[in-house]
Amino acid sequence: QVQLVESGGGLVQAGGSLTLSCARSGRTFSSRIMGWFRQAPGKEREFVAAITWSSGNTNYADSMKGRFTISRDNAKNTVYLQMNYLKPEDTAVYYCAAGSLSTDVPGDYAYWGQGTQVTVSS
Repeated sequence: QVQLVESGGGLVQAGGSLTLSCARSGRTFSSRIMGWFRQAPGKEREFVAAITWSSGNTNYADSMKGRFTISRDNAKNTVYLQMNYLKPEDTAVYYCAAGSLSTDVPGDYAYWGQGTQVTVSS
């Protein structure tokens, strides 16, 4: 099993920044890819970004490029999502996920955190 715990969500004004963290523990060998997804009320879960632990290679949803940055700290076993120039439409629950394939499909990720709420006010 892999355990993922997100933190860092909150309320921020439009144009502001937030950094989310996801701490990983457990069978880390089965979670070589870490991803961030988000889900707004009434909408499907949406891919944000993914990173490969070993190489640091990253993958972003087109709409997130330039504003969001995913990174990892191997020593802390933690993945981050730096979000800049936030917009009200970025309001969602943000989830950290772990899997073996770097894809944008939620079903390809076997492990999920509990989610953290991000609310962007206009």
